[in-house]
Amino acid sequence: MDIFERIEKNAGGPIGQYQKLSHGYYSFPKLEGEIGPRMIFRGREVLNWSLNNYLGLANNPEVRKADAEAAAEFGMAYPMGARMMSGQTKWHEQLERELAAFVGKPDAFLLNYGYQGMLSIIDSLLTRRDVVVYDSEAHACIIDGLRLHTGKRFVFPHNDMAACRKQLGHATKLAEENGGGVLVITEGVFGMKGDLGKLDEIVAMKKDFKFRLLVDDAHGFGTMGKTGAGTPEHFGVIDGVDVLFNTFAKSMAGIGAFVSSEKYIVDYLRYNMRSQTYAKALPMPMVKGALKRLDMIRTHPEFKDNLWKIVHALQDGFRERGFDIGGTLSPVTPVYMKGGVDEACNIVVDLRETYNLFCSVVVYPVIPKGEIILRIIPTAVHTLDDVKYTLDCFEKCHKKLVNGEYKKPMPDMAEK
Repeated sequence: MDIFERIEKNAGGPIGQYQKLSHGYYSFPKLEGEIGPRMIFRGREVLNWSLNNYLGLANNPEVRKADAEAAAEFGMAYPMGARMMSGQTKWHEQLERELAAFVGKPDAFLLNYGYQGMLSIIDSLLTRRDVVVYDSEAHACIIDGLRLHTGKRFVFPHNDMAACRKQLGHATKLAEENGGGVLVITEGVFGMKGDLGKLDEIVAMKKDFKFRLLVDDAHGFGTMGKTGAGTPEHFGVIDGVDVLFNTFAKSMAGIGAFVSSEKYIVDYLRYNMRSQTYAKALPMPMVKGALKRLDMIRTHPEFKDNLWKIVHALQDGFRERGFDIGGTLSPVTPVYMKGGVDEACNIVVDLRETYNLFCSVVVYPVIPKGEIILRIIPTAVHTLDDVKYTLDCFEKCHKKLVNGEYKKPMPDMAEK
């Protein structure tokens, strides 16, 4: 069969099959205007709970000033070339030093993007003799990185430590037979459900097994721990996490990422991560902007305090009104409901069109059939009034769901 013919018959894939009804509304929506709790969607102002702008830095005046000054001084092109060849600058090195110090690691290496960075970290660290043990709900970047791994891997059910221990036993035996090592991969904060990886329990298993631990803490950086250094700080196991990955796309409200570890490991990654060796260096406005963002996180603890004030008000409010938000222990707030894709889409339309409230919806095939997740991301720049209004809206919509008012075909909301 012709490749294009197969794609055409596939009708867009598991999610893309809905694009004729959804594009520009449920999927690929355009939020316009100043980044913040209120933005413009299809010409109307909406209360927005759909951005990972945890600390509100995206539109902070000092941050925007730093971005603008760096763009004016350097443009978007400098430095030209990959870091290894011609793209190295003292500011890249300064940012790496400051990031490493902030998360409590000896050294760090800047990455252009989080997704490709994680793929390349996994690819660089492992040989075919090595064995991986990983959480079943690991992010797609981890799963795709493992697809590059030619060795054996064992998965354990999400946060099931008894199963993790069992798989570590299998992995240890196989690694010894192969002459390889064992790498455990999990997350600090799981971005869909908001629960935490059990880093303290995994680190404790090092007493019984020999392995290294790689943690993706994209959602934990800036939000978790006393200083905002992340989930390893929250659990007090910074030294037990061997390789730590963080992204700028969440609390830092920017582009880029970094990996931190012992200096010799970071040096190895500098010279072996193909995603960085063969890619242009992070442009200067992103680097200087990241330096400013990091400084704001370190010197303005009130940003994180404000975030958690909103988080507690929102999550406590949902629980008090009988909503199921699972076991989240982070700002990520999933609201679980029962229903099909059509019902989920009707809820979203009602929230947006009737109540001017914008949040993201997750349905099958991302989660099991019959399940709906309305995913809310609180930020430091939301208000308690925003929280109360949102709780009231959700209560009204949930009553309609229970009464069967959303049992009708998915509305066609696609851009024409």
